[in-house]
Amino acid sequence: MRIFGKGRHRPSASWRQATDRAFTLIGDGRYEDAGALLTRAADLEPWLSESWFNLALLHKFRHDWEQARSAGLRAVALLDRATGAPDWWNVGIAATALQDWPLARRAWQAYGLKVPGPATDSGEPLGMELGSAAVRLSPEGEAEVVWGRRLDPARIEVLSIPLPSSGRRWGEVVLHDGVPHGERSTAAGHTYPVFDEIELWAPSPVPTWVVLLEAATEADRDALEQLASDAGFAAEDWSSSVRLLCRMCSESRMPSDEGEGEHLDPHDHSEPGHPGPLGHRTDGQLWVPERECGVAAPASLVRGLLDGWVADSPDSRDWRDLEEVC
Repeated sequence: MRIFGKGRHRPSASWRQATDRAFTLIGDGRYEDAGALLTRAADLEPWLSESWFNLALLHKFRHDWEQARSAGLRAVALLDRATGAPDWWNVGIAATALQDWPLARRAWQAYGLKVPGPATDSGEPLGMELGSAAVRLSPEGEAEVVWGRRLDPARIEVLSIPLPSSGRRWGEVVLHDGVPHGERSTAAGHTYPVFDEIELWAPSPVPTWVVLLEAATEADRDALEQLASDAGFAAEDWSSSVRLLCRMCSESRMPSDEGEGEHLDPHDHSEPGHPGPLGHRTDGQLWVPERECGVAAPASLVRGLLDGWVADSPDSRDWRDLEEVC
């Protein structure tokens, strides 16, 4: 490493010991103790960008965004390469959490990403067209992977209807980490990364409901999902969209379109024939009319939405047991 054109020695043994011990403590969730060691390491080697990168990483884990931004800026000031350094990515996450849009734009550009011109007065980096991705909500708890739209490199708008155990809603925006943990692939051959949620960035005012449907056919079920979408909200058949996966399976490459039918997914640890959170499969080719469905819609609209769905085909549709769950 070179600082101001002069050669630098490798980190001292004391720096390496303090840093190694700190990351062991971080793995145990002992952030305060780790912070003391990483601060000592920075005092030992203040001209080493890794000293400040490690502190920025710790502050990110603690969601202390002011400190993460400060340490991250010290790290990037000592970098010896122009673009692509993960230090800039962490600065971008901290800046996004703080809505420091000028710094966020600078960070993504320094990392090597193209950022369109300011779309708002604040300069929020919109319109980056990063496409779809999956995000793992509550990664340290009852983790749930849902689909969303990437607003920028650190934020995803949730487009699935999360289960109530996640504490998240359709339409919320979550801040996520930069390194994917797993992938989801589709039958068309497309592969999407799975990012871990860091925290809620913007809440949604739209509540989540669970309802039991009687849908004679898949087309009846699809009609409700389309009706909700046309109204600007969402409905999702949890009986066919939910799979229970162990952590190892969830963090690997998984097909996203496994569902009803004879195929048994060896990575699915749910029970066949049970709707909703208990399983996504049925025996053979049998369609089960009773469906557990999540609906994201205002209280003033949800019953009218369901009644309108039934009115379109009363002989093949019905609903009951509507309950707000999140």
